[in-house]
Amino acid sequence: MNTETTAPGKLYGVGLGPGDPSLMTVRAVEVIASADVVAYHSARHGRSIARSIAAKHLTADHIEEPLVYPVTTETTDHPGGYRGALDEFYEEAAARLAVHLDAGRTVAVLAEGDPLFYGSYQHMHKRLAHRYPTEVIPGVTSVSAAAARLGEPLVEAEEILTILPGTLPEEELAARLAATDSAVVMKLGRTFGKVRGALEGAGRLDEARYVERATMEGERTGRLADVDPDSVPYFSVAVLPSRVAPLTGGPAPEPPAEQRGEVVVVGTGPAGPLWLTPETRGALAAADDLVGYTTYVDRVPHRPGQRRHGSDNRVESERAEFALELARRGRRVAVVSGGDPGVFAMATAVLEAASQDAYADVPVRVLPGVTAANAAAARAGAPLGHDYATISLSDRLKPWEVIAERLAAAAAADLVLALYNPGSRSRTWQVGKARELLLEHRAPDTPVVLGRDVGGPEESVRVVRLGDLDPAEVDMRTLLIVGSSQTRVSRRRGGAEQIVWTPRRYPPEG
Repeated sequence: MNTETTAPGKLYGVGLGPGDPSLMTVRAVEVIASADVVAYHSARHGRSIARSIAAKHLTADHIEEPLVYPVTTETTDHPGGYRGALDEFYEEAAARLAVHLDAGRTVAVLAEGDPLFYGSYQHMHKRLAHRYPTEVIPGVTSVSAAAARLGEPLVEAEEILTILPGTLPEEELAARLAATDSAVVMKLGRTFGKVRGALEGAGRLDEARYVERATMEGERTGRLADVDPDSVPYFSVAVLPSRVAPLTGGPAPEPPAEQRGEVVVVGTGPAGPLWLTPETRGALAAADDLVGYTTYVDRVPHRPGQRRHGSDNRVESERAEFALELARRGRRVAVVSGGDPGVFAMATAVLEAASQDAYADVPVRVLPGVTAANAAAARAGAPLGHDYATISLSDRLKPWEVIAERLAAAAAADLVLALYNPGSRSRTWQVGKARELLLEHRAPDTPVVLGRDVGGPEESVRVVRLGDLDPAEVDMRTLLIVGSSQTRVSRRRGGAEQIVWTPRRYPPEG
């Protein structure tokens, strides 16, 4: 009795490159030549771009398996909808290939570009690679081809490249395009209008380039803003090339004469890059100049050609006018603040200076950031869950008598208090005085959150009783959150985690 079994065949995912057959790799040609079965996807019209790329390497000895999509972009009456129809198709296609593999035949599945980069092959890979010997042959992607045909670098040095499908919602596209250095948007065609709108919304339409059918017959390149939306096929991409200026051998170039300058005041949050919004990332990347307190400017990654102007923390007015002067000369200026620029920070200083007649024509935008109060509150739990007041204890720009009146009024109203700028080397008594004022209205066991360097390397978040608050433990890097009469302290996970929260409901009087 013969008990021999046929060894299974090997599955290959073969990347063919972007379209020009001469860009196929040597390995791709070798695999196709030695394969028993060549499979390729196509629409219902039967024409396959993948097959056309590899056509001269196919012979009469090859068994061809066209994998014909039941739908492409049209609607379907499949009970599972469009996704259900495709999933059923992938299962059936994988089953057809499995018959060949079980019979010991080598199967090469052709894929434009790279098989695992937005490729149809990956659906076969997920269903078959764990069952059969498999090898994936990488191919030149449309991203690389588009950059090559444009003749512009995609990314340089520490720049970040983001690759996006045009099928994302327009707001999501705009946020990601604003936040990155370079980008490629795939799958245009019917999505082109939305992608163009996202680029415009992100302020990057003028940078955008368009590449259609890269390396193939009918190739077209140019400025994306000049493209007729009705002429855009699926096989096209939008490209935001590297922002690094071309090598000139001299200092950073001045902006074009027609470029209109502006000032964007941005908040970097309480610490590092995790706290930046996508909009702020984009503004920082697009700026010709960064202006700000040196500590905050140093948080921003260095970019070739970008000028940095750090200064002391006590020259807000001078810094604001300097930024406006740069913008008046046509430069795009980002004024960098910590936290939110509109909360005890640079936005007010810039807008105050911009109200002068000399700067009336300089555009100024303010972009929000995560505040120190929000950051400290989130680390502690939810102490700002009800009404609260934000007060700075610094008497450098307003008299202490005003601060004391506001503390007393907010405390009498039973508001949670977020206290900024509580102390410094030159201001050591304000915290103690504030504690005395608050104890006239709050019980000694009122919880106080001390959030120091939240988000930074020396982060510390502690909860103490108001009566036990020690001014010596408070410095300029600390933010205080003083609870109301309703603020609670709880322990979770067996008492290991202490959280502070203020109920959303306030009890009625009486």
